[in-house]
This record gives sequence, C-alpha cells and structure tokens, in this order.
Amino acid sequence: MSKERSRTLGQLKQSGYVSKSIKDELRDNLRQKIKEGQPVFEGVHGFEYTVIPELERAILSRHNINLLGLRGQAKTKLARKMIHLLDEYIPYVAGSEINDDPLNPISRFAKDLIAEKGDETPIAWLHRDDRFSEKLATPDVTVADLIGDVDPIKAANLKLSYADDRVIHFGMIPRANRCIFVINELPDLQARIQVALFNILQEGDIQIRGFKLRMPLNMQFIFTANPEDYTNRGSIVTPLKDRIGSQILTHYPETIAIARTITEQEANLQQAQDDMIYVPDLAKDLLEQISFEARESEYIDHKSGVSARLSITAYENLISTAELRALKSGQSQTTVRLSDFMGIIPAITGKVELVYEGEQEGAAQVAQHLIGDAIHTFFPAYFPKVEKLEKSNEKTPYSDIVDWFFSESGFELLDDCSDETYKETLDAISPLSILIKKYVPQVDPRDIHFMKEFLLWGLVEYDKLSKDRIDEGYQFKDKFGSYLSKL
Repeated sequence: MSKERSRTLGQLKQSGYVSKSIKDELRDNLRQKIKEGQPVFEGVHGFEYTVIPELERAILSRHNINLLGLRGQAKTKLARKMIHLLDEYIPYVAGSEINDDPLNPISRFAKDLIAEKGDETPIAWLHRDDRFSEKLATPDVTVADLIGDVDPIKAANLKLSYADDRVIHFGMIPRANRCIFVINELPDLQARIQVALFNILQEGDIQIRGFKLRMPLNMQFIFTANPEDYTNRGSIVTPLKDRIGSQILTHYPETIAIARTITEQEANLQQAQDDMIYVPDLAKDLLEQISFEARESEYIDHKSGVSARLSITAYENLISTAELRALKSGQSQTTVRLSDFMGIIPAITGKVELVYEGEQEGAAQVAQHLIGDAIHTFFPAYFPKVEKLEKSNEKTPYSDIVDWFFSESGFELLDDCSDETYKETLDAISPLSILIKKYVPQVDPRDIHFMKEFLLWGLVEYDKLSKDRIDEGYQFKDKFGSYLSKL
C-alpha cells in the first residue's frame, strides 16, 4: 500500500485496501516468510527447535501468548521481534487516539469525523515500529493506567457532563489498538487488575467506570512471566490463564557454542576494544561455563535462575579488565589472561540469588568458586586426568611441574605486569611448555601463554598446587610448601 497515494478515506477505498485484524496480519506475513524461507526470529539463538516452532504455531493459531521462563531467557526479545511480522504501514484515521481503522472505526471521534467528512476524512499511516507497546507489571499499576478513566480536566475544558463518553481518557491498552501489546512479569500485576483484562482478551471490548462501551479492540497480547513469581510474589489468576491461547516455555542456552554466540552478539563493545584486546577461544568458553556452573551450584537459588546477562556483562568486564591493564602499562594491544577473570566478579555477584549457604559463604567467594568450577570442568578436555590417589614414588604427567615448584619455592604472577614480563614469567617454568607441546600440540600460538596459566590454575583446582592472593597478583606454590608456610 502506498502511503503517498492514499491521503483520504475515498482514496483508500479506491486503492482496494482491505481491513485485516492484527492476528491475521501476523499470520499471513508469517506464512509468507516461511514459504520464502526467510528467517522469522533472526538474532534469537538456541530456540530453533524448541521455542520458535511453538511460537510460530501460536501465531498461526491467532493466539494471545504467554512466554513463561526464568529471567534472561529472551522472552521480551522474542516479543519485540514480532514487529517484523507486521505490515510496514497501516492506515488510520488522522488524529485518532486509538489508531482507528478508517474502514472499521470504533471510537466516537473517528465515527463522528467520518460521518462529517465522508470520503474526505484525512488518513495517516502508522509504521510497524510504532505498533509495539510494552508495560512492566508493578504493584502500583492501576486500571486507569491500562484501560482508562474519566478525565475531569477534559470534561471542564469541553464543558461536558461526566455522562458523556468524550470525557474518557484512554489508557495504554486502547491506545495500542491494532498493535502488539506486551505486559512483562504478569504475575506481579494485582489480581483485581488482571480481572480487568478478562473482557479485552475474550470479547475484545473495554469497560470504564459506568460507561456502556463496546469497543472491540484489535490487538495481539503477549505476556511474560517467571515461574518463580507464581509462588513468591503473585500469580496469574486462573480465568486469565484460561483466556491466553498459548503458553510457551523458554529455556537457557543448552550448549557453550550457543551461549558464546549470544554473548558475542549482545556484548556492548567498541571497535577500539576489539582491535586492542585478543580473547582466546578457551577464555570465551570458560566465561560461558561459569553461567552453566552457576545454574548447578549449591550456593545459588536454582528457582530464580541465572540470566544470560551474566555472561554478557561478565564478557564486557573481562575485556575492560584487560583494556585497563594495557592502558596502565602503555601497551597498544594485549591478550586476555586468566587472572583477568577476577575482574568479572562484580558482574556475577549482582546477578545471582544466593541460598542460605551461599550467603554464609559470601557473594564474592561464591563467584570465585564458580570461576574455579569452570576451570575444573574444562581441565580434563585438554590435559590428562588427575588421579586423587597416587603412590608416593609413582611418576605422573604433572610430577615435573610439582617438583619444579618444590625446588623453586613457587613464583608470583602480578596483575598489571606487562605482556613481556607475563610471558617471561610463564616461560621460565619449563615443564609447562613440555606438557602443552605434548597434550595440546594444535594450540594457537597466540593462546599458548593463556593455556600455560590455565594449566597452573587447573592444577590448583585439582590440589596439585596452591594459589594465594597477594596485594598485586597471585602467588603459586607447591602444595607441601604451602602447608609448611601456614604452620
């Protein structure tokens, strides 16, 4: 439809425009995209065989939808992606507060204007980007906010009685007529407010005060909810759930590869950071594994979930930690180190809900446990298994490293040392190079020193070495020497 051609109701009729409900509009455009093999929910990863097919079926069924899942599972992102299934432009009666369809007006304003001007009624065009409304459900939301109320100022200015429907001030839902309307965290909406949605969902009309209004709104509702809210803060009243056509369960990324794709897509980085900081693949995998460990940790409330935003903000912090170190040492480029992972702790502590044991341990300590657990999980994928019980005289793949630390009394790896010093310090431990050459021969040359540091941290996690935090970095020692120093 050419928005330049049709400026009046008469021109619109001559153009052959046919009114269509938003649910039919979404359905028809989805069908067209599927037939043409076009991506429907581009940029949403990990849902290709689970959530997206269910969402597509709900759209084809013309259902209102409830996306149910823990925080950080792309529920709102999915809802926002649906605007790409709308027509680029739709016509509406110019000046209408509720986007009246020129061929099917529902407000008194539009009906009176069309009755007065007929085919000369002015028509405006609404872009699909403007057809998305969103409201976060909070306890202070009122029926007036969502549905509408009598406006005494309007009544006074127009010199109208409160019995005249022209004194009504429409709320957010009527103003989103012919749009996608999202209510986030639906269970947080008070039960009496949820009840006000009954008629809109089923009959498509609204009720304001004592007015006998019959305004069949043309809307696509999408709700989001966290199952934890059903027990902790509120619930969705049963009759409202009954009126929602499809409830779709979302989930977290199921593999490290998918999680990495999401993090790299969503991380807010500047080109200067990308040019300055090199991140080894192992570092990216470890960062994602931290979220996987958090979702299984005994210190963290599993019902609350661990948002995908943890990995995204942690990745941003990791890059910034390396950037800050490089700026202080006057380097134009640097590589992420394993010790830089201590810089992501603030991104972890604010995004996990701790159970009692976690509170006793402390948020920062729990974050360090998660980093250690991620290293512990990945270590066997690169190096031989560390046996818990070993004979005193038995030679193991790690005997030379342990002996080196015993003879050298350990070493210190400082946080802000230059890359040259960092490499020299690790290269001085000759058994590290031998192990990596033997067990990880295919390692990228740029990743060798990160791999050496990973090997040290892994041996700490498997109780072969000890690691102590000092003011300016970390001190690594053999386990026996560490015990002696504590006596």
